[in-house]
Amino acid sequence: MTINYELGLTKFATIFLRLALAAVFFTAVSDRFGLWGPPGSKNVSWGDFGHFLAYAAILNPELPTSWIPAVGWIVTFAETIFAIMLFLGYQTRTFALLSGLMLLAFALGMTIGTGIKSALDASVFSASAGAFLLATMREYSWSLDALKESTNGPPASTGKLRETEKQEVKR
Repeated sequence: MTINYELGLTKFATIFLRLALAAVFFTAVSDRFGLWGPPGSKNVSWGDFGHFLAYAAILNPELPTSWIPAVGWIVTFAETIFAIMLFLGYQTRTFALLSGLMLLAFALGMTIGTGIKSALDASVFSASAGAFLLATMREYSWSLDALKESTNGPPASTGKLRETEKQEVKR
């Protein structure tokens, strides 16, 4: 009973974490393009790309001002790709790891630019830790990765592990 419960909870948490991280990236990117409303609206962080770039400059005071637009576009492109890949569950381990690194960099930038409290209040360290944890999972249910694995068959080590888990459940 406990093994089934733990396996079910792990499966749910993996799906939930993958989709939650994708949602975080989607909402942040869409905010930069005004999809949540104009600057100054309730629950809008930036409202347009100009305000986002101004915030990016605050988080990266060590960079020359001329680099901020490039950084802003690179981060926006990366977050869009990460959101899509995590949502679909394609190459999940890789994109979870990259997401963890980017979120950690963002948390450190927030800490340097605006103080540790803002990074903690925004749960960016927690999101980063969650992304790193997601990167350690053995399988990703409801994902293109799982679909690909089911058509190719599991790798030998995964198959052995599943057999061991089945034996534990029978006990």
